[in-house]
Amino acid sequence: MPNILIIDDEKAIRNVLKEILGNEGFSVEEATDGEEGWKKFNSGNYDVVLCDIKMPKLDGIEFLQKVIDSQSETPVIMISGHGNIETAVDAVKKGAFDYISKPPDLNRLLITIRNALDKTTLVKETKVLKRKVSRVQEIIGASEGILKVKDTIEKVAPTDARVLVTGENGSGKELVARWLHEKSNRAGAPIVEVNCAAIPGELIESELFGHEKGSFTSAIKQRIGKFEQAHGGTLFLDEIGDMSLSAQAKVLRALQEGKITRVGGDKEISVDVRVIAATNKDLLEEVNAKNFRLDLYHRLGVILIHVPSLNQRREDIPLLVEKFLSDIAEEYGQAVKSIEKKALEALQQHNWTGNIRELRNVVERLVILSGKEIGLGDVEAYVLPR
Repeated sequence: MPNILIIDDEKAIRNVLKEILGNEGFSVEEATDGEEGWKKFNSGNYDVVLCDIKMPKLDGIEFLQKVIDSQSETPVIMISGHGNIETAVDAVKKGAFDYISKPPDLNRLLITIRNALDKTTLVKETKVLKRKVSRVQEIIGASEGILKVKDTIEKVAPTDARVLVTGENGSGKELVARWLHEKSNRAGAPIVEVNCAAIPGELIESELFGHEKGSFTSAIKQRIGKFEQAHGGTLFLDEIGDMSLSAQAKVLRALQEGKITRVGGDKEISVDVRVIAATNKDLLEEVNAKNFRLDLYHRLGVILIHVPSLNQRREDIPLLVEKFLSDIAEEYGQAVKSIEKKALEALQQHNWTGNIRELRNVVERLVILSGKEIGLGDVEAYVLPR
């Protein structure tokens, strides 16, 4: 239900607007002057503001300027008397969404509010889309382990050296791979990702190397594999410890010779890719168990980067929480929630088996379920095991 704030010193106007909007299914709050309206605006979450121009203490133009200065995306619709039309038009030029004359025309009022709500929705969707298509998220942290990872990325990224990234699930291995690509000479070409654990063993070779039409029952047309798609760029092989031995042999050959052959084909295709691999397994143990090829391990592990678990870098948790609170507020179109020091300390003491991914989910849960400020009670209720 959209939430609307009405700011007007005339009680009769407030009552009329509240009745009209309430009947249309809107949630409505009132303020008797600009000063009270500004306090409510800062402490609440509103989809649209209806603001009178001439008011005591803080007039509508001053209120609008405060909203603009706060960089809020909430549309402000000015309410003007006949003598204030020129001022209202000037307010629109300064950033108001529109203006409504007194007494308000019902149809015009509702159409203007609907248009303002559409704008709010579009702004929120645009922000979410921008975040989704943004190239690479920042690696957050100042702990010794993370500083070492960042330093290694700076040194290794400009080269074509193959990199093996290790670490627990959710620790940020994919982000490391993306930064290695972003800071490389191949940044203008694609980075192609393959989750080796998510693809059945019988399909992994087709996924990596492609296949020719008719090479097997469901091969109804030719398919270009990930190696070819990543030509000139980077191929990120995530969870490579789960790759079948037969696929490992072909990957080894591709790394050695720079050539691949599609499944069901006999033509060799040259490929120029930088391979970055990642795993949550100890590959040397997998070698001893005959689940992974030693020669492939050495081919992949020219540079080794270990991403520490969140439990090994607890001093980074406040920075990560601050970042997640900001990101989530932007996604939801809300004000950034604060968190009490004791609540933050409790999060630092928690056992993070899911690492960064789990922390991000927990922060989102706290944002949704807590009040204006996240307290220790919220952490105890929604995070800590009972």
